[in-house]
Amino acid sequence: QALLVESGVGLVQSGGSLRLSCAASGRTFRSYAMGWLRLAPGKERAFVAVIVWRSGNTYYAESVKGRFTIARDNAKNTVYLQMSSLKHEDTAVYYCASAPTVTAVAAAFDSWGQGTQVTVSS
Repeated sequence: QALLVESGVGLVQSGGSLRLSCAASGRTFRSYAMGWLRLAPGKERAFVAVIVWRSGNTYYAESVKGRFTIARDNAKNTVYLQMSSLKHEDTAVYYCASAPTVTAVAAAFDSWGQGTQVTVSS
């Protein structure tokens, strides 16, 4: 399994921006898809975005499309989530995760980071 370490804990005002990072090591994760998911209070863990490492193709949840951007840096083995126009409802613990295929299903991701808290004040 890959070892994934997130960074970018943040408290930001509504309308603000924040970037999360996920440093990966372990298995050759470039063969896999990397994603971001989030867990908000009282809700199920939800898909946010995923990137296909080799092609760079990206997919987003409708709720973040146009506001969030997922990207990867081959040289640094790092995946990013740039979040803009943040809303109070984006408040959640954000997890970086890897999967053996492109997916938006949380259960299909097989390695997870420890999670990082993002709080958006209204």
